[in-house]
Amino acid sequence: MPEFPYSRLRRWPDVEADNLQAHDATDLLLVGRALALDVPGSQIAVIGDEYGAITLALTDAGRHDIRVHQDLATGRRALARNAEELGLDGFVAHELDAALLAGARLVLLQLPKSLAELEEIADAVARWAAPDAVLIAGGRVKHMTLGQNEVLARSFARVQAERAERKSRLVVASEPLPVPAEPPFPVTAQHDGLTLVAHGGAFAGPRLDIGTRVLLEVLGLSSPRSLSEEAEGHRDETPSPGEVPDRDEAFRLAPLRSTRSTTGRTVVDLGCGTGALAVSYALAHPDARVIATDRSAAAVASARATAAANGVGDRVVVTHDDAASELSDASADVVLLNPPFHLGSSVHTGAATRLFEAAARLLRPGGELFTVYNSSLNYRAELTRLVGEAEQLHRTSKFTVTRSIRR
Repeated sequence: MPEFPYSRLRRWPDVEADNLQAHDATDLLLVGRALALDVPGSQIAVIGDEYGAITLALTDAGRHDIRVHQDLATGRRALARNAEELGLDGFVAHELDAALLAGARLVLLQLPKSLAELEEIADAVARWAAPDAVLIAGGRVKHMTLGQNEVLARSFARVQAERAERKSRLVVASEPLPVPAEPPFPVTAQHDGLTLVAHGGAFAGPRLDIGTRVLLEVLGLSSPRSLSEEAEGHRDETPSPGEVPDRDEAFRLAPLRSTRSTTGRTVVDLGCGTGALAVSYALAHPDARVIATDRSAAAVASARATAAANGVGDRVVVTHDDAASELSDASADVVLLNPPFHLGSSVHTGAATRLFEAAARLLRPGGELFTVYNSSLNYRAELTRLVGEAEQLHRTSKFTVTRSIRR
């Protein structure tokens, strides 16, 4: 059998660059282990296959009817595009649910970055897969922790880490344990009258991350709190390279007062996460049309649940999309954006650039983009170039908030 052409795989529509590949050694280890086992494709579930390397290699090797779950819309589109390019089919896409896992005897997993996401996945496998199911999880050694083994051990009686190969490692979890009556996710938390609901894979979980809180304060959508207080409650957040957390700087913001009417406005929360910005805006502006969109299925499910929990489920439309590609050009009056600075485990500004470009496409001339970002990234010049003159509304050593008017 000829070797699978991994080099032909693309990340598109995700960011593509010389240092960003569509497969890694972990994919190859997972595929090799699956092919060594006598498990038909109909009893295999693949989770976290970023661009289709695992699913398509197994399909190419004759394993058909594989079930696959990818959290990101970009990954789903890349899988479909790569399958078309290679002339492959015979797999079925699912959400993280019983249909994905029912009767599955072998589950292959690219380990997620978040322990909460891993916990939700492990519980789902133990809850819905076959009683003799084996979960084989893999990752790059530099990103693996003992905490991942501990999370797996809550759902499986046997967890065995194997020797590393090509800087990747497999962990085999077997003998699923009894599960609690209710799944561990989603979880809920209260923040100054705002209820946040989060699935395991949603950024920041049920917390209100610092950047979002700063933007909410600038927009006058939340009550002020000190940055030092917020930092104390979020010590596990990952700072940008070279950034020193500022725990002494306190701020009190005078809420931004717009001279424009908010009646009938279309507002887009681009990369909405758990929906804090979209829901807060909808609560403060009942006449606005609010759309929340994210490429993460976990974020979308969380945002929908957050909107419902705050009584605005009928006024906040939540979509699973890549950079709001399904929304019309020049259809928004306001875009709210707290962009990521990571692509998976890599620090890369390409994700933010794609969202700035999306905001420019979405906004009507004269429309406003409100952005919060880590001050060390200095996006102001790029925002001016892509969208329109970026006015700095607030800055600390940690975060900057700007308003860009679409030219």
